[in-house]
Amino acid sequence: MTEFLSSLLVLAQDGAAGLPDAAGSSTPAAGQRPSGGLDPFFIIMFAFVAFMLIVAMLGPRREKKRREALLQSLRKHDRVQTIGGIIGSIVELRDDTIVLKVDESSNTRLTFARSAIQQVIGSRETRDSRDARDAAPAQVPAGAVDER
Repeated sequence: MTEFLSSLLVLAQDGAAGLPDAAGSSTPAAGQRPSGGLDPFFIIMFAFVAFMLIVAMLGPRREKKRREALLQSLRKHDRVQTIGGIIGSIVELRDDTIVLKVDESSNTRLTFARSAIQQVIGSRETRDSRDARDAAPAQVPAGAVDER
């Protein structure tokens, strides 16, 4: 059986060279090495295909975990952008839906599926810490002149 497979491999590589002779033994053509095992090319190709499959499976899994964490971390008053490009702040959170306030002057509220949120633009905690930092007076080193 292995002799048949090796003959078939030789035929596939070299056309008619390597056909069994009248005695039934297959001898490699001049300048060819006898095929007795796996060709290194096939081993490298198998490893490359296996690597590509692993990379193709891990990428979406990592992205899915990141997206689930984003959707679970949504809080009231977070400023978000939907997949349609609508920007608003979260007014109400439900299990599968989110109510966004998109216009302050007319108090326009839109309801979206939770999965329609693409990104968090700003959360209340980061805005509060930024406002507190901006409101704090700048400290001037001793001996320096404040030129405000």
